[in-house]
Amino acid sequence: METTRHFTATTYIVHGGATALHHHNRLGIRIPPGGHVDRDELPHEAALREVREETGLNATLVDDTEPVDAPAGETLPDPRHMMLYDINVHEDGTVGHQHIDHIYFAAVDSREIDPAPGEADPSLWEWYTPEALRSSTIDADTVAIGCEAIDVVGRAVR
Repeated sequence: METTRHFTATTYIVHGGATALHHHNRLGIRIPPGGHVDRDELPHEAALREVREETGLNATLVDDTEPVDAPAGETLPDPRHMMLYDINVHEDGTVGHQHIDHIYFAAVDSREIDPAPGEADPSLWEWYTPEALRSSTIDADTVAIGCEAIDVVGRAVR
């Protein structure tokens, strides 16, 4: 059986030493803003679009990618992490669908969540400090990357 793979982009947004996660009803877990990369988008563009749609916030990527002098090209922001997530695992153990997730870190200038119509209700969002993440039952990868994002963004915006 063939595995379908989609490119996705996720952004851990940080404000005042905390990162925002929302409860995803279908998945039953807490996750940062993110979603599929559209055909006409670059991954970092999708990351910023998803933040705007899901939270109403304008994010600024924290990017320390070294530029490359390329006459016919441009340097794109490196994701902080790239993860492969199994989305649809069949009873026989085969994987039908995976997400190749480009994970970015970004600063936002507010904690006021005001999503676009059709997005998760603002009441499903919560801001987590590193201590709150570590003492939660949130998935280990989300805790680790969330704490890293808070540290990296905190050092970048000082």
